Amino acid sequence: MTFEDYRALDGIALADLIAEGEISPREAMDCAIAAAEAVDRSCNVLTYRRFEAARAEADRARIEPGKFCGLPFLLKDSGLASTDLPTSIGSALFDGTTAGEDATLTTRFRDAGFLTFARSTVPEMCMAPTTEGRRNGGPTRNPFALDRSSGGSSGGAAVAVAAGVVPIAHGSDGGGSIRIPAAACGVFGLKATRGRVPMGPFRGEGWAGLAADGVLTRSVRDTARVLDLVSGMEPGAPYAAPEGGDFEKGLATPFARPLRIAVWRDPWGVAVDPACLAGLDHTAALLASLGHEIVPIDPPDFDYPGFLDAIVAVMASNIALSVRKKLAASGREPTVADLEPAILDGYRRGTTMTAPDYAEAVNVVHATGRMMARMIDGYDFILSPALTSPPIPLGTLTMDEPDFRAFRHHAGEVTAFLAVVNASGQPAASLPLWRHQGLPIGLQLIAPFGRDDTILRLAARLEETDTWKTAALWPSLPDMPR
Repeated sequence: MTFEDYRALDGIALADLIAEGEISPREAMDCAIAAAEAVDRSCNVLTYRRFEAARAEADRARIEPGKFCGLPFLLKDSGLASTDLPTSIGSALFDGTTAGEDATLTTRFRDAGFLTFARSTVPEMCMAPTTEGRRNGGPTRNPFALDRSSGGSSGGAAVAVAAGVVPIAHGSDGGGSIRIPAAACGVFGLKATRGRVPMGPFRGEGWAGLAADGVLTRSVRDTARVLDLVSGMEPGAPYAAPEGGDFEKGLATPFARPLRIAVWRDPWGVAVDPACLAGLDHTAALLASLGHEIVPIDPPDFDYPGFLDAIVAVMASNIALSVRKKLAASGREPTVADLEPAILDGYRRGTTMTAPDYAEAVNVVHATGRMMARMIDGYDFILSPALTSPPIPLGTLTMDEPDFRAFRHHAGEVTAFLAVVNASGQPAASLPLWRHQGLPIGLQLIAPFGRDDTILRLAARLEETDTWKTAALWPSLPDMPR
């Protein structure tokens, strides 16, 4: 199998060829590893590698129809526990952290048939909308323009999917970290409903319920099948999504009536680049041409800077907890050799925060969730840009900022349409539906809580259009396999 043949297939098509004996899991793994090495040279997408172990696993892979058996896969370097690979969470302080037991989701990925051969890059502690971590030796570059950001925090995963290294890669989203890089790299990224994908067994929630795990893909049906295989409530979990299932089968179900879709242009006064608004207008017209009702809306009154301060408090407290646990045995304080300036300041903020400060931040997050639920009431979807700008130039937003609050407020200018959906726990996806001067522009669909199925169904309809086919292109990178 040539690389061009390999990367032309989505995960389901590749798994079908493996199940039918047309190609072997080892052939697929060799293609993925060769592509990963080439893309890594150009874009810096890999952290820990286990190439030979993955090849050996491919040689003895058991094939089960309906799964992704034998499919090469990347885990995000986000700390999701795996006995196969250490993690750094993008930080020198946590470099080489190992796990004695798999996370529930890691086990479910393995049971779904995925063969993990490496971890993908993230910014330090996954706390930036761009992947420019010092621990990684430099930035993770956008494959469509090497001087632009890949997004974050699932930046390495998005680049790998966009460039054809793997059709599916693990990601996670605590403030847009699946949807940001999906938008920047022109792939499909769904943040599922809170509680849909398991977080345990080592924790019940991430970032006060803001965080969710998932995948980035090049086809909607791949995401739907992954959800079928890995979702479902974990015993003892603090959150549960409404029962769902048969997401892949449901893609073929037509909508019984025209959908009522709200179009959201103004994220509380944060400036939105005209290129993103052009993509929004084009997508709204496309949906109208498919017979749906398009309704412009203004968001409710909302203290967006106050919400960003609540995010700062939640993140800073989590930095402090993680760093204190890491350094407990030594009894020392972290230094600039351990943490980048913004995260080091976040640690200091977290250690001086009071319990009432944290409780109030959680109250703000919960109030934001109720605001978003009211905002979507009466609509099937909200359509917005995913980001407020095209992929930003590298160096625009880095952890060299010595003030964590200022850093996160700058990040919030880029992600004003995104983190509020983490607060509500609603499903939302970035769809590759627009281009500006060769750069991908993602459009976001938000659905009511629990309606991952309708996002997938509408995304599948849009995937059939020329707009999607024109926007979702392969990047051209040097030294790619033949």
